[in-house]
Amino acid sequence: MLKLWGRLNSINVQKAVLAIEELGLPYERTDAGLQFGVNKSPEYLAMNPNGLVPTLDDDGFILWESNAIVRYLCAKHSAGALWPEDLQIRADADRWMDWQTATLSSAMGAGFMGLVRTPPEKRDAEAINASLAKTTKLVAMLDAHLAQRDYVAGESYSMGDIVLAPIMHRWFNMPCARAESPHAERWYATLMERPACVRVLTLPIT
Repeated sequence: MLKLWGRLNSINVQKAVLAIEELGLPYERTDAGLQFGVNKSPEYLAMNPNGLVPTLDDDGFILWESNAIVRYLCAKHSAGALWPEDLQIRADADRWMDWQTATLSSAMGAGFMGLVRTPPEKRDAEAINASLAKTTKLVAMLDAHLAQRDYVAGESYSMGDIVLAPIMHRWFNMPCARAESPHAERWYATLMERPACVRVLTLPIT
């Protein structure tokens, strides 16, 4: 059985859990990180020297980094579907997965931390506003991309959508004003009809 370490309010953990749920695999998840601790213990650091979440154990094969976990599970259990076999479609999904981690997540971080995890009296309004402005431009970019296709890598749901779903769920539910993004909103609504997304992404963002 798969074993996964990580708290469910982490978007990186949500990516891995969403992939597992989409694949219908049995798994055991242990809360780790922030208030749960565990991730700084010697035992955990022996598996993941970064001390971050998530970490996956697949019958003794240890893997960390959320996008790598999603790619691995989808390639192993859903080649030709969640892991596209067409090289160009797969590269397109890979591109958006890396964009989420390197670009969108970086832009949204200060806004999320400020609005969700920081008491009002301690918030840095300038940092929050700058973060929201950057994120708005990036969401507009994703929105324009989705105007031409049903899912991020074309006509089929794939690992690219799995990785983008948690952070866009966060964006659409953060306590802030947002510009309209009809194509991204349509895509998000479609994803939220999937049982796996309902199970993983209906918790309040914290």
